[in-house]
Amino acid sequence: MSLLLVRHGQASFGAADYDQLSERGQVQSRRLGDWLAQGGHRFEAVVVGGMRRHAQTAQGVIDAFAERGLPLPEAVSDPGFAEFDHQAVFGAFVERNAGSPVVLASRSGQPRDVAAMLQAALLAWARDELPGMPETWQAFGDRVRRAGQGLQALAGDGEVLVLSSGGVISRLAQMALDVPVERAVELNLSLRNSAVSEFHPHGPRLRLGSWNALPHLHGQRELWTYY
Repeated sequence: MSLLLVRHGQASFGAADYDQLSERGQVQSRRLGDWLAQGGHRFEAVVVGGMRRHAQTAQGVIDAFAERGLPLPEAVSDPGFAEFDHQAVFGAFVERNAGSPVVLASRSGQPRDVAAMLQAALLAWARDELPGMPETWQAFGDRVRRAGQGLQALAGDGEVLVLSSGGVISRLAQMALDVPVERAVELNLSLRNSAVSEFHPHGPRLRLGSWNALPHLHGQRELWTYY
């Protein structure tokens, strides 16, 4: 049994509506679908986290399988795999730390500076330093754990494909590896758009089989994106 969890294709970072694939994200998603179809992957179930960027990423896979006349189960939405409210988390952190060097530096827009601010914000959220969040770090983890456990019933002896987000997939990896929140945040920020991570059931928990792979974008580094 294999559970393939895929981070969505590149969304519209910096735009008014983030929850929309960019043109590059659409290309990433279709190449993902082509690789899955050509590679012999046949899924018992396809699950999306319920966000538009998840569904649009799934559409790239659906189109690739349909073009080849290959069977693919109808995608089902599971809110357990929805991403946390990143706007609430990052917005609260910036508001509470408006004058901090990490926030001021992030205004440059440079990837390294933005990543440092995102890391600081996620750690603050994980340490309960941002009161009033729509969902606490603990509640988010509990939701993701339940969603992950539910996949085993869908898979049977086959494969399940899940289209979700970096926060969700990194929390599942944290649980599988039993690592602290600092490593979970690093795992989150390491995930590339449309990357494939493989998990396997192992008793009541999941075991990590592979992480952050981009076989469908081999030799196309211009399509390797994080945001």
